[in-house]
Amino acid sequence: MKGKVWPSEAKAHKDRVTGLSVRQLTDHKTHSHHFYFTESGWYDEERRLLFFSDRGNSTNLYSMDVESGEMQQLTDYPDNNDLEACIHPDERIVYVRVKGQIVELDMTTLEERVVFSCPEGFGIGNMSCSADGRYVLTCIQEDLSHRLDLDLGHGYVGHRELMEAKPVSRIVRIDVDTDEVDVCYEAHCFITHINASGTVPWLITFCHEGPWQLVDHRIWGLDLRNGKAWKIRERLEPAEKVGHEFFFPDGERIGYHGFRLDGTNYFGSIRYDNTEMEEHDFPFDTWHAHADGKDQAVVDGKGQVKTLVMWRRDQTADFGPPRILCELRCSFHSQKVHAHPRFNRTGERILFTSDKNGYANLYMVELPEDIEVLPVMEC
Repeated sequence: MKGKVWPSEAKAHKDRVTGLSVRQLTDHKTHSHHFYFTESGWYDEERRLLFFSDRGNSTNLYSMDVESGEMQQLTDYPDNNDLEACIHPDERIVYVRVKGQIVELDMTTLEERVVFSCPEGFGIGNMSCSADGRYVLTCIQEDLSHRLDLDLGHGYVGHRELMEAKPVSRIVRIDVDTDEVDVCYEAHCFITHINASGTVPWLITFCHEGPWQLVDHRIWGLDLRNGKAWKIRERLEPAEKVGHEFFFPDGERIGYHGFRLDGTNYFGSIRYDNTEMEEHDFPFDTWHAHADGKDQAVVDGKGQVKTLVMWRRDQTADFGPPRILCELRCSFHSQKVHAHPRFNRTGERILFTSDKNGYANLYMVELPEDIEVLPVMEC
């Protein structure tokens, strides 16, 4: 029920790999998970955190007091299995994508109003707010589910087929004051992953979605002032995989990770104008990477890697060896149980999701001041 207050479920445990204290924020017999890692769910000076939970057999949006653990239910959507959300820069409003609509939700009054309804024959992707707070950006894609077997949220079923079908995709901009909608960009390809710069109002990135080694090019920039798009971080070798892009806090550098043909993994960053590229190799597989700027990076694991692993720059400005932060054991069986680790604004803690106990739950770990207390990742 909207407005319902849920008691704290938070509890802490000593990580059995590193000995750090890990705080489990949710503990309910259903999936709970934080926002996709490119969007921050923290607000109110990071005293509160937005997250999704399937309590009551339907996915809804909740707000948590991080210190006390007490939670408030913000929406009451019945028979719902999927939500996306992004917070307006003034942190009073959150925009929620639900069942073909984008809804503006006042987090104080819990009043809602529809600001966008997806046109018939299309589906809505993720959302992001422009840095000046004037617009909500999203992408819509031609719905081809009537002729393709698609289940992208559970194992990427139909991922390649949808890429090859070249659906009509549009990047749309919604004026939050007037609800006026305009199309900023259109192409015949599978477009997703809309990321707005946190500091540059006219700058966003988007991606051509599909298997990374097969898609024509993954990371694109878009100038909202003129609709001009350009490639960011072109391949350096055939079939190289590069993606999971995100903006650094400065709003100008873009982080990403990738895989080379020889099996080498790397994380890197580059300015939106394709200058100042910097990359660092590591010899194990991962799903996602995040960085707090230029000094710390974290990756989750897959395959034989069951931990979160992080790097920190040393006094020589080079990244030291990879170090194990804590146990992860995340299944990645569906989007709701992806780890999606993310630094907070100050780089002092990392939020992540894991279903190591059977259900997806939110976890948070405080970073040690001296990273050398953490064990080196042996590869």
